[in-house]
Formats: sequence, structure tokens, C-alpha cells
Amino acid sequence: MENPTDRPDRPERPARPVAGRRFYDGDNRPVTPKQFRPERSGSEFDDRPARPKGRGGSDNRDEAAGDRTGRSDRGESRSPYRERSNEGGERGGNDRPRYENRPAQAASIDMLFGLRPIQEALNAGRTLEKIFLLRGTKNSLVTDISAAARAAGIQVQLVPVEKLDNLTRKNHQGAVAFVSPIDYAPLDSIVSGLFEEGKVPFLLLLDRITDVRNFGAIARTAECLGVQAIVVPGRGAAQINGDALKTSAGALNILPVCRENNLHETIRFLQQSGVTVVACTEKADEAVGAAEVDFTGPVAVLMGSEEDGISPDLLNLADVKLKVPMSGQIQSLNVSVAAGIMLFEVARQRVSSGK
Repeated sequence: MENPTDRPDRPERPARPVAGRRFYDGDNRPVTPKQFRPERSGSEFDDRPARPKGRGGSDNRDEAAGDRTGRSDRGESRSPYRERSNEGGERGGNDRPRYENRPAQAASIDMLFGLRPIQEALNAGRTLEKIFLLRGTKNSLVTDISAAARAAGIQVQLVPVEKLDNLTRKNHQGAVAFVSPIDYAPLDSIVSGLFEEGKVPFLLLLDRITDVRNFGAIARTAECLGVQAIVVPGRGAAQINGDALKTSAGALNILPVCRENNLHETIRFLQQSGVTVVACTEKADEAVGAAEVDFTGPVAVLMGSEEDGISPDLLNLADVKLKVPMSGQIQSLNVSVAAGIMLFEVARQRVSSGK
């Protein structure tokens, strides 16, 4: 049998590099991507790289050799532009993604798991965002954790074991808690401190705002327009996590956030302290800007949920009800946009009055 290497028409190939990605021309001479300039022939597709062969390949040695030299025995013109993968396993074309086994990014909020660590965190006064307990578990530790969490205004949720397993693969012992990235402030201290410093309170009450990005955007607008504190309920509020912090552009690290168990009592407390509660609702008769409402005094703006707005019982407690005037067909605004309009009107009046 004739030795293929003895054929005079077969060019001699140089040794291939062991590692690194190189480009070769039709004569197997190494070139850089900048040096390579494919010459166009009659077809506009001649300079496209050939599709990679499957694992089965071809049994024809001449055709396989033609693939290596840039020509085939069939007379088809192949592009001299070819890539060779390095030892690291990088692949081009339509192969698998290069980082298919890349691990997921680290969570943006700290997590505690285990009954004893969560109990110790509560006793140490750490600010927890939410606690998940295994449904049906009855022991002294679970009872103590539930009581301490509710006393601190921390939401406790009873969930099946599948929920806990999805949160962590560690030995959670039926308890998982999220550590809040911020420390909540007591509302009574905020209000009394503002009056003692001679400042006019400007507060924002959020009733069941559940979207973290909406919450972050509202916090950013509130801080820019001079709001001194945000009040959220203990249950049914957006979780303050990394997404909320990022959307707020750092405002949540500056603006105090107060978590209150009962917004009904909170509104009554503010009213008894001389703060006017203004509700933003589409059910109002008067529009913001058109109504003659004085916002230069102590005021708290109340915004409602993304789904159904302000709850009826809280809406009945408000001193003033205003709506955002709209003339379009949709007749609906994102809650963060509506909050920005209401807060701007308060800030505008205060700037005009010099307060």
C-alpha cells in the first residue's frame, strides 16, 4: 500500500503547538487574525469557515487530509480560516457553552439555618427579615423562636420541607432565616427626634408594596425629595435584599426604614402626633396639584399595594385623599411613579415656602 506521506502532491505540515489557540492558512502556516485576509472568489460564501464535522467524521483519508490542508478532493474551496482549541477545552462554533458548569452567583442576602443559631440571633438582637419554619414541628425551640420573632415584628412563615430544601442544602433542622442588610428604626424615636430638632416631619407609609424593585425605586425617590423615614408593615412587605439595595442606589443605607406590626395603630399614632396622613388613591375626588392642600406642615404620604391599592380600613383613616390626574387610556400608573408624583408635590410646596 502506498504511504500517504510519500505522495509528492501533499505539502509537509509543520508540527502543531501543544497549547494555545492559533490560526493557520491554507498551507498550514501559522498566522495571526490580523494577518489573515481571505480572498473572495466567484461566490460570496467562499470565505466562510467550514462547518465542524461530527464525531463520526469521514472514512476517506484523502478527504480528511483535504480538511487539514484547506482543500478537498471534491474540488470544493474551503476557507483557510480555522481555529484550534487549547488544552483548557475552549470551543468555537455551535458547541456547548464555555461556562455551562459555572456555579450560581452568591446570594445577595445572608442566610441562617438551624433552630439554635436563629434563636441566638434573635436573643442577640440581630435584624432578621423573615423566618421560615417547618410546618407541623412542635418543640420548645420552635415555640421560643416564633414568640421572639413576633415580638420583634419579624414575619414567621410555616412552610413544607420542600421549601426549606430549595433555600439551602445544609442541615437546616426545619428552620431558615434571612438576615436583613439594614437595621430597622423605631418610628416613635424618629418622630420625636424630628420635633425635638425643630424639623417638620415628612414620612412615607407603604401598604403592602411587595415588589423589591418598586420598593427600591420608591426609596431612591423618597431620599432625593427629602423624606425622613419610610414605614412598612411587618407582614406583606417587600423583602429588603440585594436587589432592593441596588435599585435604591444606596438610599436604603441612608434613609431610615421603620417596620411596624400594625399600620392602623401607626396612622393613629401619627395623627395624634400632629402629622397629616395623605392617601394617594384613584378613588379620590380631588387631584394632587389641583386641590388646595397644604403640605408644608407635618405630613405622611400613604401609598398602596401594586395589586389593589390601599386597603379600605387604612384608607378610611386617612385625613386627605388625592389622586394623580391622568388623561390617557390606560388610567394606571406604576406605584413607584405615583409615589414620585405625590412626593414631588410635597417637596415643591416646602421649597416654595422655604421649609
